[in-house]
Amino acid sequence: MSDDTLPEPDRVPGAPHPRETLRLFGQATAEATFLDALNSGRLPHGWLLTGPKGVGKASFAWRAARYLVATPLETAGALFAPPPANSLDVDPAHPVARRIQALSEPSICLIRRSARDDGKALSDVIRIDDVRRVKRFFSMAPEAGQRRVVIVDAADEMNPSAANALLKELEEPPANTVLFLVAHQPSALLPTIRSRCRTLRFDALSPPDLAAALEGAGQSPGDGAEAKAVAALSGGSVGAAVRLLSGDGAGLYGALVALLAGLPEMDRQAALKLSDAAGARGADERFELTLALLDTALARIARTGATGAPPEPIVPGEDRMLTRLAPDARAARDWAELAATLTARARRGRAVNLDPAALIFDMFLDLDRTAARLAVPAS
Repeated sequence: MSDDTLPEPDRVPGAPHPRETLRLFGQATAEATFLDALNSGRLPHGWLLTGPKGVGKASFAWRAARYLVATPLETAGALFAPPPANSLDVDPAHPVARRIQALSEPSICLIRRSARDDGKALSDVIRIDDVRRVKRFFSMAPEAGQRRVVIVDAADEMNPSAANALLKELEEPPANTVLFLVAHQPSALLPTIRSRCRTLRFDALSPPDLAAALEGAGQSPGDGAEAKAVAALSGGSVGAAVRLLSGDGAGLYGALVALLAGLPEMDRQAALKLSDAAGARGADERFELTLALLDTALARIARTGATGAPPEPIVPGEDRMLTRLAPDARAARDWAELAATLTARARRGRAVNLDPAALIFDMFLDLDRTAARLAVPAS
């Protein structure tokens, strides 16, 4: 396993790392499927863990890895077979659990984005040198009677060279080895990688499971308006909910809805305030959160025009804004086309170091021009 001085690329700021999460909420079906395969004696060596971001895929990978490494393999000639596993629980005081917490368990190989060559920041992708660690890991003799586990988080961040290198390891892995590939967008993976893994699907969490998972992560949105807004905006993702809570996402979404409600006569001062906050030095999380919430708002505007009725409002007054901006199917189509390019263009601009505040403000100007064409005049 490895240790980096830079922030961990697979950790959501403000939340425990998946290896530190001992309980998994809302994914009993996925765990039962894995246990069935384990108890059958024919455990696939490759598992593709798919589903929305932040719903427990990586937490499951670490939970399963902890169990597989901590539970000795049945030895040939043993008098009694071990009872079937009915849970992946492992005592937190177990030596394997302690070593995993410290990233020092030699039977687990973690593949994730590493530092760039200059050491100043993380790479944007998993590179071939990262994946070559799997070959070195496999070349070492395992502990007697112990499984070995590889976790790739996230597999859809591999560049083509890294993906091809991993494919070679998937084709002929050593005995008693399991690879968990966490994938938020499995369609981005090579078809040959997908074909060599069993897919395990993870679903968005229900509101009660989301609340329980947030409580377990040391986050509590309470039970008021903010909690309802966070539940709706997160889409059942714990990771998204943590980002919303740490960045006052409910308040930011309310401010965006208020701005949209005034279109096409945009409140320029409000727009500049939102743009400056998202573009401030060190405010990368705020920039991304603003784009994500604008994506949500635009999707809800388009959906309203397409269905003829607004969804349940997340913040007060949102339903009136939605119906006024998208009064019909034609407007829905135009808003959807704008949504497909607007925030993507801002992210591309940020990637080449354009001023983030200017990028956000330009988006608001585009929204204002679109509303001038499509919206019903305010009464």
